[in-house]
Amino acid sequence: MITVVQRVLRAEVRVRHVETQADRQVSQIGPGLLLLVGVERGDSEAEADATAKKIAALRIFPGRHPMDRAIVETSGACLVVSQFTLAGTLRKGNRPSFDKAEAPDRARALYERVAAQLTALGVPTALGEFAADMKVELVNDGPVTFVVVVRAGAVLDLPA
Repeated sequence: MITVVQRVLRAEVRVRHVETQADRQVSQIGPGLLLLVGVERGDSEAEADATAKKIAALRIFPGRHPMDRAIVETSGACLVVSQFTLAGTLRKGNRPSFDKAEAPDRARALYERVAAQLTALGVPTALGEFAADMKVELVNDGPVTFVVVVRAGAVLDLPA
């Protein structure tokens, strides 16, 4: 599971209604974290749980130091957006391959589990709309952006 974590002043998701061509707001948050979650083939509940636990504990908000407080200490919220393109590969040719992306039904369940686990950990959580053509608007705070990679239930460092 791959998650891009962005500290934001605000974020929202809008989806265009096909028939009316009007955008409707799906969700929004004030200060907190925008999470772009990519579920990879073979991910399980262990990856979803480890992802939520790590994100809830990240000390990336200012306090006495620039990176001092976790989201639960700030009364912030998370906006969790499914982002299957994070599981894409670009090694061959110029067109992305999504062979590593999990099947939609399984991906939806794990993406929703990340959100549910964050809520259980005391973080107010909003969701994007799974498999929709979403428009995500955000105001980065910092900007502060991290990538959390979880495999086999453990958080990994990105390769150098």
